[in-house]
Amino acid sequence: MALQGINLPLAFTGQEAIWQKVFMGFNISMEDLNDFFGGPAFLAWARMGNLHGWGGPLSKNWLNQQLVLQKKILSRMLELGMTPVLPSFSGNVPAALKTIFPSANITRLGDWNTVDGDPRWCCTYLLNPSDPLFVEIGEAFIQQQIKEYGDVTDIYNCDTFNENSPPTNDPTYISSLGAALYKAMSKGDKDAVWLMQGWLFYSDSHFWKPPQMKALLHSVPQGKMIVLDLFADVKPIWEVSSQFYGTPYIWCLLHNFGGNIEMYGTLDAISSGPIDAHISKNSTMVGVGMCMEGIEQNPVVYELMSEMAFRKEKVQVLEWLKTYTRRRYGKSIQQIEDAWEILYHTVYNCTDGIADHNTDFIVKFPDWDPSTDSGSQTSKLDNMHMLPTVTGSRRFLFQETSWDLPQAHLWYSNQEVVKALKLFLAAGNGLAGSLTYRYDLVDLTRQALSKLANQVYLDAVNAFRRKDVKALNDHSQKFIQLIKDIDILLAADDNFLLGTWLESAKMLAENPSEMRQYEWNARTQVTMWYDTTTTNQSKLHDYANKFWSGLLKEYYLPRAASYFSHLSKSLRKNESFKLVEWRKEWVSFSNKWQSGVEQYPVKAKGDFVVIAKSLFERYFGSS
Repeated sequence: MALQGINLPLAFTGQEAIWQKVFMGFNISMEDLNDFFGGPAFLAWARMGNLHGWGGPLSKNWLNQQLVLQKKILSRMLELGMTPVLPSFSGNVPAALKTIFPSANITRLGDWNTVDGDPRWCCTYLLNPSDPLFVEIGEAFIQQQIKEYGDVTDIYNCDTFNENSPPTNDPTYISSLGAALYKAMSKGDKDAVWLMQGWLFYSDSHFWKPPQMKALLHSVPQGKMIVLDLFADVKPIWEVSSQFYGTPYIWCLLHNFGGNIEMYGTLDAISSGPIDAHISKNSTMVGVGMCMEGIEQNPVVYELMSEMAFRKEKVQVLEWLKTYTRRRYGKSIQQIEDAWEILYHTVYNCTDGIADHNTDFIVKFPDWDPSTDSGSQTSKLDNMHMLPTVTGSRRFLFQETSWDLPQAHLWYSNQEVVKALKLFLAAGNGLAGSLTYRYDLVDLTRQALSKLANQVYLDAVNAFRRKDVKALNDHSQKFIQLIKDIDILLAADDNFLLGTWLESAKMLAENPSEMRQYEWNARTQVTMWYDTTTTNQSKLHDYANKFWSGLLKEYYLPRAASYFSHLSKSLRKNESFKLVEWRKEWVSFSNKWQSGVEQYPVKAKGDFVVIAKSLFERYFGSS
């Protein structure tokens, strides 16, 4: 991170141990906190007040272990000259606080994405910033961090209004809330600077009009707030807010949702956006940043973005890619340069304004009855990154479509990408020993095959609609074979293994009970994600989908096979498709898999070049 120029990293690890000490000072018991904290794989959403208890409780071992880790992280950050960003109090409180302080202004929030409003997980509590208790708790939290870590920073993050609108749009009231939030910080640290996500100004733009934005941004002393223009790579807010009305901001790349694995990027926007912002009239931009939900994909995107902190002029991307590939593979090869030129104009040149969240049908299988005309609604949902609010409503980032079939996000010609893949394969003899070439070839082959699978799925659905049993079986078998083949491909590179994820979670455990809990957390996050009923999948199923060997063969393949089997059965028996029966069968399978303990490989196997060439010949041989 330091070598890439990162000097203002978030340092959020271990905060639950701090909160335990703070809340116990307000007579909150550990039993109360067990219902408040989320599990290890869901901490971020519990911290934001979206959920409580899901995946928990957190053991004493976990709390202590994470606090020790945080101290090591902070020590290393300081050694490298970084300024850590610590969390501050946003108002999210345990339910028990309402009983202990009955006169406090505490509101119970609405449901956030549970299937049926299950109170075990939904409807968290928010302490209003205007309540004197807010400042008291906020001050105690920052002072406890200083006691544990020392005086390591003056910069604190707080996002009380992120997907949680204030109760009124009155600017005077909003200004008072902002002032109260900052007061809680500054009482704990007199030099505090508030670092705030600017996501709310985009995702909740119907509420945050200029008067409301100004009220919040100007509620703290000048220079005591920095805004993250979180989605500047696609929807920059600085352009439509007069530079955040004079408030310093950081131009940020969001790029990835859910840690999904998909080749995607906006290289032109990255290569020019920060420069345009910096040289614009009355610019208040003070830096660049990255805030992706997952970073273990698309290294070219993060490599270029990291460089933008050091550049004063726009980057000529094609020329930059030539030097990038030479550095990445250790030599210059014409076929590789030609392939990357194609990739630059296709997968890495998304200009449709749609934030990418992988909706390829292998990893996000449509949950619908294709005998109806409801595919257009399925298409809308599957092509949108949904932003659920605490009231249960949804805001959509993506454009709606008019298709009557599900449509996965595709912003380029897959035929062109297949040409790039052919060039990559042609360079294999000179790069077979390169780990970076291995990663890129496996990823590129996966990308091409996954997009092909989307069309095969649609072919199967159309065959079902025509009541053509043979064609349905042929296309569904091809779809299933693609899953098997991609799983074998991914197994040839260490970076695409389910086992690595599961074993890393289990390694944190100090006893068998923790091991089972941590593995369940890890399995659940990348599959069903949240709660289910007997006949309903989680509303967030496949949010964090992954193209990992093991996950394809053991999870995504049984799902598709079961679904197609039910489709075929309905045609053979000349009866309606039993969608509810399939859902019941699938939810039961998923719940069992999430609780499973099967081990998966953590080391790659197979010759990646041989496998990729074989799959290219099988599926694209005439290209």
